Amino acid sequence: MATSITRPDPDESCAYCQSPIFDHEPVCVRDCTDDCGSPVHFCNYACLSVYIEENDLAVGDACEWSPDGEGCC
Repeated sequence: MATSITRPDPDESCAYCQSPIFDHEPVCVRDCTDDCGSPVHFCNYACLSVYIEENDLAVGDACEWSPDGEGCC
């Protein structure tokens, strides 16, 4: 799945806290299960983490691991 990378606007704000992303350590995320649409920007990993938790985005999206199993995916 090919995507193009473009630098966000200088005044781009965080999808979670609305702070300017370039005032911090920006993180860019794309939903590539849905045609790799427009990126969503977060000012740091903490905002991304809270956003994931609050929106239950990790539920059902992780592999299950067992020390007795053959592997994850």
